[in-house]
Amino acid sequence: MAGDIPATVVLDGKRVIAFRDVNPQAPTHVLVIPRDHYPNAAALAGAGDGLLDELVTQAHQVAVAEGIASGGYRLVFNTGLEAGQTVGHVHAHVLGGRPMTWPPG
Repeated sequence: MAGDIPATVVLDGKRVIAFRDVNPQAPTHVLVIPRDHYPNAAALAGAGDGLLDELVTQAHQVAVAEGIASGGYRLVFNTGLEAGQTVGHVHAHVLGGRPMTWPPG
């Protein structure tokens, strides 16, 4: 968000920004984050201002723009340490471009 780490931005909106993950786990791996700070998905959901809906809508738009929407994509929010959240700012992972396996982790 602060621009301290170089990033390839794929969507730059008023309340949401999306950029390629520096350590991609799939051919397409984009992070979609709100500009305002929320520590995790639960906090974002609790805000009640429509930002969670906007973030998911923008994540879908990223999938469309990246050409993975028709074949399918995974949208992941890691919330809490045991779920693998390593950054204290909510972000959605848009993953696709190959078949996804289940369970994921």
